[in-house]
Amino acid sequence: MLIAGSAALALTVVGAGAAGWYYVQHLNGNLTKSDLHLGDNKLDKAAPNDRGQTPLNILLLGSDARDSEENLRLGGAADTVGGPPIADVQMLLHVSADRSNMTVISIPRDTRVTIPKCTDPATGREYDVVESDTINHSLQRGGPGCSVATWEELTGIPIDHFMMLDFAGVVSMADAVGGVPVCVDRGVDDPKSHLELDAGETVIKGEQALQWLRTRHGFGDGSDVGRTKAQHMYLSSMVRELKEGARLTDPGKLNALANAATNALTVDPDLGSVNRLYDLGEDLRDVPSERINMITMPWVPAPQNPAAHVAPKPGAAEELFALVREDIALDEEYPDDIADPDAGDDEADEEAARPLDPAEVAVTVRNGTGSVSLPAVTGRASVVVAELAALGYVQSFVDERPISQAETSLTHPAGEQAEADARAVAAALGLPDRALRSAGSAQGLTLVIGTDWREGNQFPAAPDTGPTEPEERLDSAEAITADDDSACMTVNPRHATD
Repeated sequence: MLIAGSAALALTVVGAGAAGWYYVQHLNGNLTKSDLHLGDNKLDKAAPNDRGQTPLNILLLGSDARDSEENLRLGGAADTVGGPPIADVQMLLHVSADRSNMTVISIPRDTRVTIPKCTDPATGREYDVVESDTINHSLQRGGPGCSVATWEELTGIPIDHFMMLDFAGVVSMADAVGGVPVCVDRGVDDPKSHLELDAGETVIKGEQALQWLRTRHGFGDGSDVGRTKAQHMYLSSMVRELKEGARLTDPGKLNALANAATNALTVDPDLGSVNRLYDLGEDLRDVPSERINMITMPWVPAPQNPAAHVAPKPGAAEELFALVREDIALDEEYPDDIADPDAGDDEADEEAARPLDPAEVAVTVRNGTGSVSLPAVTGRASVVVAELAALGYVQSFVDERPISQAETSLTHPAGEQAEADARAVAAALGLPDRALRSAGSAQGLTLVIGTDWREGNQFPAAPDTGPTEPEERLDSAEAITADDDSACMTVNPRHATD
């Protein structure tokens, strides 16, 4: 739905042209802006490819805010009115550097993750690290910038922008578009979301669109995973509607959609103008529908509450995140070892900065081996510090602050020297290139030992299983492409009407 808003806004501005300058200023005034990142370690932007093109990562959030009469009417739960919202919908939109393909990753709102320390920019309040909580609560810890910080820590993917929409925004945008076709394999009546549909295809808009996007119990097994699949179906259908332009030929409708989109959106300051949204729309609208892949993060039941909560699936979730970090599309083949730590241009290596003597390099080591399904390995950081000392990195030390991380990472400050030192440490420990992360705010080298390295002094080598076919990745998380108009949601038998 947010992709649609950006694309439609682009069409609107194209139509308005220079004569619409005052109208564009009006639209700019509609937008709400909030800080991009509220954590301590903002990752640097993804590196450009060999043509100088840079991938784009945008976090899309759907808020359940009850901060207005309309949001309260649409969302219910009067006891939460005026309170901090949670993020009902969370999707990461990755646009490839060459703009040839797009990947959308959903994380179920009840996924248990580590939420990093965040500082509310409005009040100055500091929220301490929470080792395990559902990811939807990250929004309550200062705003969308804390959700951005949480996603970066979980995935290692640098996020460039965010866009957030509330209940009323979904309704107004769905009305402005003129409706979106969706499909259910049986009639459905969900008493929680109030969604009622007959079997087959229905064009939904307004409150019915919001009901569709919020439905959980009526789809699949009644879990949040079914809801993310329904959201993908809605988003795919709306992308097709906008590309076909079937309901967007009337200038009045275009203006209505532009007003609805800008009034509904909260964005980061760098995205906080119609011109910037226009540029984004230009990037998005030329991506072929068949190259827009939507997927739900691979997951497993979370031990704390397996009936209601999920956790990132070890291995599979990290593989998906690594694909995005390496800018590899889901519909392309890729080698099992995504990043080869030995690969590189020998001539370029000779010109790069040389690492300092190990004795001059300090490495902070944190134990992140605990997860929602596994206890932390006691003393793990001390073991790796001892290994580093044996390798000459005698200034290494343990940071005892709690953290949980699926994939081992080595974060370094920006700059050639820091990167060279980090690469030398990674080589000494056998870490792959994908473990390296650059953060301009970093004070030094920080190694977080993830759940993928629970034993041994050297990072375990990945097994050589050969290339993975695209279909294997897509099927594993029921991915769909935006050109698939045959998809139909499976209705939960407990809420079927036929």
